[in-house]
Amino acid sequence: MYDIIVIGAGVTGSAVARELSRYKYNVLVLEKCSDVGEGTSKANSGIVHAGFDNEPGSVMAKMNVDGNAMMEQLSKDLDFEFKRNGSLVLCFDKNDEHKLNDLLERGKKNGVPGLEILTGSQVRVLEPKVSDKVTAALYAPTGGIVCPFGLTEALAENAADNGVQFKLNTAVKNIVRKEDCYEITAENCGKQVNLTAKIVINCAGVYADSFHNMVSSNKMTIIPRKGEYCLMDKKVGNTVSHTIFQLPTEYGKGVLVTPTVHGNLLTGPTATDIEDKEGVNTTADGMNELLTKAKLSVPDLPVRQVITSFSGLRAHRPEHDFVIGQPEDAPGFIDVAGMESPGLSSAPAVGKYVAELAGKIMPAEEKEDFIATRKGVPSMANATNEERQKLIESDPSFANVICRCETVTEGEILNSIHRTLGARTLDAVKRRTRAGMGRCQSGFCNPRVVEILARELGVDEGEITKKGHGSEFISGYDKEDL
Repeated sequence: MYDIIVIGAGVTGSAVARELSRYKYNVLVLEKCSDVGEGTSKANSGIVHAGFDNEPGSVMAKMNVDGNAMMEQLSKDLDFEFKRNGSLVLCFDKNDEHKLNDLLERGKKNGVPGLEILTGSQVRVLEPKVSDKVTAALYAPTGGIVCPFGLTEALAENAADNGVQFKLNTAVKNIVRKEDCYEITAENCGKQVNLTAKIVINCAGVYADSFHNMVSSNKMTIIPRKGEYCLMDKKVGNTVSHTIFQLPTEYGKGVLVTPTVHGNLLTGPTATDIEDKEGVNTTADGMNELLTKAKLSVPDLPVRQVITSFSGLRAHRPEHDFVIGQPEDAPGFIDVAGMESPGLSSAPAVGKYVAELAGKIMPAEEKEDFIATRKGVPSMANATNEERQKLIESDPSFANVICRCETVTEGEILNSIHRTLGARTLDAVKRRTRAGMGRCQSGFCNPRVVEILARELGVDEGEITKKGHGSEFISGYDKEDL
């Protein structure tokens, strides 16, 4: 029997696991996908919201502001990319400027520091490429951008280094409450797995309602809200330096335009409620909508530099607030549900809060040997010449460039495979090293990464997948083999 089982290894589940790893618990994380962070956590805006737009007094408001404040130190401790670039909320009509003041006052109530209203002229000094129709903007200096997969991997790896077990490719099928524990039935690669835990923490994203409803008569509804994005080449990554939002207008809520921590330009998301909890396809209508709306903010948006599009799902609750806590009729079962935006920003604070809740249910001593820091995969692209030379001297494979678009070497790929919770798929390597994330979108480096994965894992290349079972790259035989 485990002390605690966490369902879901996205950014929230990984943050919870990391905070639990500070204590003497026996913790298991169950994840249905082949890697951590394969759901909402890999397909979002990568924004660390300041917290001015959440309803004062809501769980969202508190967790957003607290999580934002924790992110900078956490990025130093766990070695993931984060930048406090600030955000702007644009207003295009003087008659709407009172809405900026409303946001300002809401932000002050939420405890967001440094907020101020700028004139249109002041905005264009900061961002020369925004629309000349901008009359004013709310400036939030604490807004930031982060690598969402880097954050998730860092939290999960650190949790694992501190003793948390992760069971990937393991989908929970049923949960039954017993007198003093929960029995979980799961499936791992076609085999049934039976598990028990004193505490279950539900961090299952768009599926959180399904697991909640298995143990509680007070039913929950999660609506998958699809958001589509366009990612542009690094050569236009400096189009804007801040994260650019829009005030709601007659044109709708609008979409953001933002640089990424990796130097690209990102725009999106749309917001479409769907029924399919795996519905992450992009659409022509979605692309047209987001690019049209993005051009309201930045008229000369460099759309010819789009290198890829993608979509992700937000776990939307009609009540539009996070649910964190035990259902009245299911003690020991902790919901962490409705983690839509600002879920990514809130994750560090949510993790801390949930660990405290678990401690009230089942107290545990803190570990004396807790490992508080972690080192990420080395990056030749971001290293100085001196650092590159040291890496090559330590391992000549760091001199062998595999992905030319992003300057990713064999040494980095090897590191991503052999580290804690190492990469087992092409997408897992991609998220850890950026191999395949450049302009050619893995058109040239894909075969070499597959080859390296197969060699290092000791399997046939035909067993290597993009993102787990059913996404194999190679099938059949060459005619020479027949």
